[in-house]
Amino acid sequence: MDEKEIHLRDYLRIVNKRKGSIFTFFILTLITVIIATFTAIPQYYASTKVLIERNTSGALTTSYRYTPYDPEFIETHNQLIMSSAVVEKAVKSLNPETIYNSFFPNKQEKSSYLQSVIGWCKELYQTLREIVGIEKLFFTSNSNDTVEKTIPSEMLVPLTKAQLLENVIKKNISVQPVESSRILRIGYMSDNPVVSMKVANAIAQAYIDELVDMQMEVSGYSIGWMKKKSEIQRVKLEESEKELHQYKKKYDIITIEDKITVLPERLSDLSRKLTVAQTKKKELFAIYNQVKSVKKERLETLQAISENTSIEAINQKILIADQKISELSKKYGPKHPKMITAKNELKSLKNKKSRELQIVVETIKNDYLLAKSNQRDLKGLLDQTKFDAARLGEKSIQLGILQRKVDTNRYLYDALIKRMKEKGITERSQTVNVWIIEPAQIPKKSAKPKKKRNILLGIILGLFGGIGLAFFFEYLDNTVKTPEDVEERFDIPVIAAIDLLQNKKQTIVENILSDTSSMIAESFKGLRTSIFLSSAEQPPKTLLVTSITPGEGKSSISACLAATIAQTGKKVLLLDADMRRPVQHKNFMVENTCGLSSFIAGVSSQEKSIDLDCMENLDILTAGPIPPNPSELLTSKKFEKILVNACSEYDMIIIDTPPLASVTDPLVLSKLVDGVIIVTWAGKTTYEMLGKGLKQLREIDAPLTGVVLNRFSAKKSGYYYNYGDYYYASDS
Repeated sequence: MDEKEIHLRDYLRIVNKRKGSIFTFFILTLITVIIATFTAIPQYYASTKVLIERNTSGALTTSYRYTPYDPEFIETHNQLIMSSAVVEKAVKSLNPETIYNSFFPNKQEKSSYLQSVIGWCKELYQTLREIVGIEKLFFTSNSNDTVEKTIPSEMLVPLTKAQLLENVIKKNISVQPVESSRILRIGYMSDNPVVSMKVANAIAQAYIDELVDMQMEVSGYSIGWMKKKSEIQRVKLEESEKELHQYKKKYDIITIEDKITVLPERLSDLSRKLTVAQTKKKELFAIYNQVKSVKKERLETLQAISENTSIEAINQKILIADQKISELSKKYGPKHPKMITAKNELKSLKNKKSRELQIVVETIKNDYLLAKSNQRDLKGLLDQTKFDAARLGEKSIQLGILQRKVDTNRYLYDALIKRMKEKGITERSQTVNVWIIEPAQIPKKSAKPKKKRNILLGIILGLFGGIGLAFFFEYLDNTVKTPEDVEERFDIPVIAAIDLLQNKKQTIVENILSDTSSMIAESFKGLRTSIFLSSAEQPPKTLLVTSITPGEGKSSISACLAATIAQTGKKVLLLDADMRRPVQHKNFMVENTCGLSSFIAGVSSQEKSIDLDCMENLDILTAGPIPPNPSELLTSKKFEKILVNACSEYDMIIIDTPPLASVTDPLVLSKLVDGVIIVTWAGKTTYEMLGKGLKQLREIDAPLTGVVLNRFSAKKSGYYYNYGDYYYASDS
């Protein structure tokens, strides 16, 4: 089914319907709040303000240090203020023996009757608890057959006054940060204003003392630790220095830094000279091989010899001598002394040239041998230098390791000594600075209870709680309430809503028969009109009246409907077909010795069975004696014949049948009638029950006329539709 659109008037209807529940809840809530407020012991709240800041100037070498935002900083100090250590210091400063009576007054002197009863109940509960369970043994079966016991009450160590005070104070401490600041409000709530002030101030001072004690403890531990570490570091430094000295002494490393600087240059120079020597050796070796492979007379063809200046000079002289001999031969003969002198001079020059060539060859050989020897010497010197450099590198590495070890130990030792001296100077400075900027004062007014606020909250809680409770009850209520609900849910018309009879001394039938202008009578007149207009051609002649469950008033509705129709002048027959629990004879105070059951069974005649003229235009056929087989009688052909004969004699026949949920009689009889009326009890018949009954009737195509909502209280249900009926009743 489509969901119904909810309007504001629906909510108002629910509130109006449940206004009794709302008013009851409101009054109870308000009374409870008022009693609790005015009987509560006044509580006084005193608070002190402390400023908390980080100390960023503790180090000697730091002038300023940026303080980052730390959201956990304030919460950490909140927990520290409420810690057991701070509370214990506060209790000691307050002198437990003096202040104990302020927290635990003599109950015998100030106790009321109610407090005495409460105390007696607590003592009784404690005694019963000790008797039942405090000394109970718990056995555990295992390989060792061990037995575990709870500690008996007499073995429990009683708490001292200081411990009792600590437990009470710790529960009532409150710490609240002041918004957008580093200020904390330390408060305490007590029924004694002086006590609340003293405790608040004591907690603040104890908190400062605890911070100082913590810092001193940490500083002392740090200095002691640094002393031990510095002594260990001093021994390590001495050992490393001794090791470095012994290593230098062992390998005679005095000027190792200078050697390390010279050796790379020396290696580079030797490498360069060796390269030059090797090149020169190769050149001289090539020249020397040429000289050895060339004959004497062809030595001058070699470039190395031809470029020799002495050979070149001798060649010039020989050329001049040859020219001289050539000129003299033109003048003189071979035997001429000048010719002989010139020839001897030429021969002398050639011999000299031969000797000079031999000298040049020997020189080339010696140069080659010298270059070869020089290369060999340079290579040996280079290898020796490389070896020395490698050895010196190993020594320098080890020396560097030892030197770094000494430097590291010296740095750590110096740092520890410096930090230890600095810590000794600044050990009394705190990492957190705390100042009491506003000590607690004696409160002049009580903080609790806040009477105006409590009463206002009680009114709001009672009002909204009552409304919420009303809607909750409405949500749980799944019974038939209003005509609109039935029509929207089941698509069946509600032809009448019969008002709830307010007069408890008479029945609804008596009301109809005695007062035809009453409110109930007007409701049945509306039902009569709805029935007459239910069919376009003519109103139904035979009507079956049934209900879903027993007790919903279908027999009363049948009787009143028959009487109301009879008042219009139509001749009506009221037929009581409920042979299991017949009541129509009681409604009209007639005999039930013979009726429908005896008439169908053939025991009595029609004249004897029908009570004629029960009232004007109304006859009644009672159920008669209760038979053992009502269903068989109603499904017989004789009952159909009775109904057909009655239709010819009466204008309208009203048949009262058993409820649908009990038997199938209404389903069988619905095939024989022109219309079926279902009677429901407003506020009792559930939608599930009504839906199930309608489903049964619709499955057999029963002629449903509509639903009658019986015992409907328009005022109680918050339903305004029928309020106009009161107008007619009052006018009558």
